[in-house]
Amino acid sequence: MIQLQDVDLKLLRVFMTIVKCGGFSAAQAALNAGQSTISEQMNHLETRLGVKLCQRGRSGFRLTEQGVAVHEASQRLFAAVEDFRLDTDVLKQHISGMLNLGIIDSTITDPASPLPKATQRFVSRGHDVHLNVYVGSPAELEERALDGRLHLAIGHFPSHIPGLAYAPLYQEALGLYCGRRHPLFGCQAEGAELLAEVADSRIVVRGFMQQHDLEQLGMSKAAATVDNIEALAILIISGAYLGFLPVHFASQWLKNGEMAQLGSTHLRLMSPFDVITRRGAAPPPILQAFLEDLAACARQGAPG
Repeated sequence: MIQLQDVDLKLLRVFMTIVKCGGFSAAQAALNAGQSTISEQMNHLETRLGVKLCQRGRSGFRLTEQGVAVHEASQRLFAAVEDFRLDTDVLKQHISGMLNLGIIDSTITDPASPLPKATQRFVSRGHDVHLNVYVGSPAELEERALDGRLHLAIGHFPSHIPGLAYAPLYQEALGLYCGRRHPLFGCQAEGAELLAEVADSRIVVRGFMQQHDLEQLGMSKAAATVDNIEALAILIISGAYLGFLPVHFASQWLKNGEMAQLGSTHLRLMSPFDVITRRGAAPPPILQAFLEDLAACARQGAPG
């Protein structure tokens, strides 16, 4: 069994930087070291671990199977190290360190979101904190929160999984939209009449909310699936598909005539946003402080 030493942690950080940059050459600036030095460090790490971590040469940079496993283990290791450092801050009654936050895409235009106001409130307290923000799909956020790479994440999470705590935060309004080149553009039908018209259209759904979206339209099959809101908007603007979009996100295309909302009363949905954290030990001070500010801003209402 390999006994980790300080030099191993330094070498693993070099390895993490190389992977993040996509190769030895690209990592030179980030590491402030020449390629020969970086290559020597990697050779030393591979010797210490007894495995080949990556392939490099004319064919480019690529992780081996063992390299992928070591990279994932390193992410967990440094997340644990950071958690330890955050826990020790309790002793000096000072909140500092790194806060890793995950969010789903395309929420910046939502006036209901308490996140911008909560972030401003948290930072204004003078905490010595470095904030890392990761944008991903709900499944990616849950995975990263579960293995400790994220302290918390905010988004739609229709299927709750063991090991995570889910707390309601706010709701997002959605509507059914079509592009100006779609046959239903300008359609004023509502209720059953509209659903009959929609039945002949191609539907694009959010992968993480697929069944929910189809049920609202009384349909059983989608013609396209996406994992983020921007891709959904692209397909709707094409005029080939109908789909549900956040009202705040669609408003820019509604104003310039590129989209129209269908069934503005009958097909207006409210989707819950939750904040998720890993179950188990008490949250570190940095996370607890941010959660308190987030909850306070959610109670007050985001606008203002």
